[in-house]
Amino acid sequence: MARKRKSEETAESKIVAEAKERFARCEEAESEFRKKFVEDMRFANGDSDNGWQWPDQIRNTREGDARPCLTINKTRQHNLQIINDAKQNKPSVKTLPVDGDADIEIAKILDGIVRHIEYNSHAEIVYDTATEFAVQGGLGYWRIVCEYAHDGSFDQEIFLRRVKDPLTIYLDCDIESADGADAKFAFVFQDMSKAEYEATYPGERAQSVTFGDDTTGSDWISKDKIRVCEYFRKTTKTDTLVNHPERGPVMLSSIEDEQERKVIEADASIQKRPVSEPAITWYLLAGDKIIDEKPWAGRYIPIVRVIGEEICINGKTERKGHTRSMKDAQRMYNYMSSAQVEYIALQTKTPYVGPAEAFEGYESEWANANKDNLPYLPYNGLRDDGTPIERPQREQPPVGAQAYLSGMQTAQQELMMASGQYQEQFGQQSNAQAGVAIQARQRQGDRATYHYIDNVARAIRYTGRVLIDLIPKIYDTQRVVRILGEDGTETFAKVDPQQQQPLQQVPHPSIANEVQLIFNPGIGRYDVTVEVGPNYETRRQEAFNALTQIMSQDQGLMKVAGDLLFKAADFPMADEVAERLHRTIPPQILGEGPTPQEQDMTQKMQQMGQMIEHLSQALQAAQADQGNQAEETNIRAYEAETKRLAAIGKDISPEVVAHVATQVVMQMIQTGSPDPTMNGAPPMPPDPSQMQPAQPAPAGFFTPSQNQPEQ
Repeated sequence: MARKRKSEETAESKIVAEAKERFARCEEAESEFRKKFVEDMRFANGDSDNGWQWPDQIRNTREGDARPCLTINKTRQHNLQIINDAKQNKPSVKTLPVDGDADIEIAKILDGIVRHIEYNSHAEIVYDTATEFAVQGGLGYWRIVCEYAHDGSFDQEIFLRRVKDPLTIYLDCDIESADGADAKFAFVFQDMSKAEYEATYPGERAQSVTFGDDTTGSDWISKDKIRVCEYFRKTTKTDTLVNHPERGPVMLSSIEDEQERKVIEADASIQKRPVSEPAITWYLLAGDKIIDEKPWAGRYIPIVRVIGEEICINGKTERKGHTRSMKDAQRMYNYMSSAQVEYIALQTKTPYVGPAEAFEGYESEWANANKDNLPYLPYNGLRDDGTPIERPQREQPPVGAQAYLSGMQTAQQELMMASGQYQEQFGQQSNAQAGVAIQARQRQGDRATYHYIDNVARAIRYTGRVLIDLIPKIYDTQRVVRILGEDGTETFAKVDPQQQQPLQQVPHPSIANEVQLIFNPGIGRYDVTVEVGPNYETRRQEAFNALTQIMSQDQGLMKVAGDLLFKAADFPMADEVAERLHRTIPPQILGEGPTPQEQDMTQKMQQMGQMIEHLSQALQAAQADQGNQAEETNIRAYEAETKRLAAIGKDISPEVVAHVATQVVMQMIQTGSPDPTMNGAPPMPPDPSQMQPAQPAPAGFFTPSQNQPEQ
């Protein structure tokens, strides 16, 4: 037991040493960027109180000499143009099926679960915080965590969490992918006081940490401070993929029967290949000890980064935000504005200048001339010797220096050139008067800064990949999940990880005429893309404005599409008005009734039915008349046939005549009516001259059934 404890301590010390070595490497790689990150963030948020846009030395000197040191922060507005544009055009995750086992309906369900996670996590705050840091300083983060749904549940839910300070995170400094998906480690750390640590982590394992003294200590632990660090560590787990004869491709380790596993390993006919899968472990380090650890369910480190601009130059990563390129132009504007104020302030403020003799006796009036609204100002026009005194003259008011004014204009122009954002984007009037020209200038500014929006979309796409990977592993028990639609509507589906098919629709056990969706998120592979554009509420408002304008020009459209206008409105009772208008619209316009082709076919079928009915009635009447005439026709036909037979030849024996007549009569009995092909005439008997003489039937023996054909 002691040996096992010693081996565990050795493994723990190796992980701690590895973590510290990686942490130090990240510190060294990002030290210069983090220094500039702080400067850029301070500069972007500078104002007249904090003075962050002025170098400390210059500011202290000017303030010591009582010289103006103004901050007119135009950089903030340029940054907010990008930040607020990102808020209005929020990227949304869209799941796509990849293989044959995936299902498009399950992809839609996964989209709804992702929206539910974003709603529960207040994702708009999470995304906006990271975007602000990326635009202003060059880098922002958010996290993905798994927590219990509530205090009375063992089911876990997935949440997004914002990172208030990006400087508390280190991501693998050797990553190659832009979204950081290939990161092998990450740190989330915080330096705490001893008292704060003991209050936050009261567990026995956490309290076993030994603090240093005055002589020993480090950045990780000292007498009164300790570094608490979450350490995500990715390792590789090897396995063998086998093509099972019955189950298809499966991992060899997933076959529980040891004997079956050995048989498959020995069978050379079964296809096999080695595979490696990432395995992530989460550690909580406090000083020199691991106070907690657990495996992470997903294959990706759940830390998402949003970058502003990033490029590798001579083996060194250069990372910055939108603020960096505007700093010099902003400093120039501040200096020119301060110098202009200083120049005006140093000019005289004396309004009138004149000989002293002119003001004698009227000092009070002239002293209060700038306060009192006097109708006139008296002055002495003559001296004692009678010579005239010059009239007091008003001095020219202070004027600004043209050099400073042109310098401010130049600085403002350079701010726009450095940022790529011009007056039209700020709502200012410019020389572009036509709407097309104004929109072209606005799009020009959007193109100059679109890479920031694209980087946010890239981070959200990576978030979608992490979530789609986590959902089958976190939702691993039967439960009902909420599916949130794009328009905010809620539906529910049941997760069944044991179900053999991806999706099943069954009648709901408690709700009539409702279908319950049961799906297994672990079947099939899915990929993620993003759609960048206005959110649903923005598009809804745009639709309302467009429909209002269209229907004001064509009022007849209100009768057939008025319900759509009120569906897009967001004022109270708009939905009720939309429902009432919907009931007044003909079903053909709504697409609920038959199509014009179906209506035309139905009308033709009705006409054909009426014609068939008339023909049937006429046929019945004709058949009745034909039946009455048939008897008379038959009688006359038989009489004529008898006479014809008699005229054919007197040598024919009476037996032959009787035989032929018998055949005709029996045929009439069987058919019951004349042959329609004979136009009402009875069938012609065979010509007796062509017949062989038949044997006469014995007298008194003839019956009708003797000559009937077999049925």
